[in-house]
Amino acid sequence: MRKNKIFIACDNTNVFKIKEIIKKTQSSNLKIGYKFGLEFLNSKNGRNFISKLRNKIIFADLKLHDIPNTCVSAINAIKDLRIDYLTIHISSGLKALSFSKKVSGKIKLAGVTVLTSLDNKALKQIGFNKDVKKLVLHQAKLASKAKLDAIVCSAQEVNIVKKVFKKEIITPGIRFNSKNNDQKRTLTPKQAFKNGSNWLVIGRPITKGNIKKNINRLIDHLKQ
Repeated sequence: MRKNKIFIACDNTNVFKIKEIIKKTQSSNLKIGYKFGLEFLNSKNGRNFISKLRNKIIFADLKLHDIPNTCVSAINAIKDLRIDYLTIHISSGLKALSFSKKVSGKIKLAGVTVLTSLDNKALKQIGFNKDVKKLVLHQAKLASKAKLDAIVCSAQEVNIVKKVFKKEIITPGIRFNSKNNDQKRTLTPKQAFKNGSNWLVIGRPITKGNIKKNINRLIDHLKQ
């Protein structure tokens, strides 16, 4: 039976806390990977910790967003960590995406669409004249053209993305209930998988409080 795939967001700078998260999220019922973002990767001990991590699926959520040459240089600089997934903003442009894909090697390059913390109102404030769904569709087409390995988008937009992008879809903004915190476009784990997500990114609903209990809650939720 195929296991549901979950990236646990390790949004912390405390190595002991990260070790606890990894230890307590081991499960034979789920395929688990670990997402490390800017917070941990830029911390004093973060890079060193990841360099020593073995037999784990590692997702470096750096969200590269720069000119082509800088994106390429950043990818080459992180290759020694032997990561599995790396994020780059699709809004970096086709040239940056294509060049980055050419040097990524074994690293799966995941294009980030509209952040799940943004909604239509926020997009207007930034200066976009398209609504979220139209912009995500446009970005998904660009990711496909650049031959990216995955896309990061809200679970609410998976159906749209799947029409033009045929590889892996990773969805953050996953919540068990209506407590969205700083996220705008959220869904429950079950809804996200039903929509066609390949990987879910879950942070606080798992890592805050009793981690083992939260993992079991997730497993029970997916069985319902």
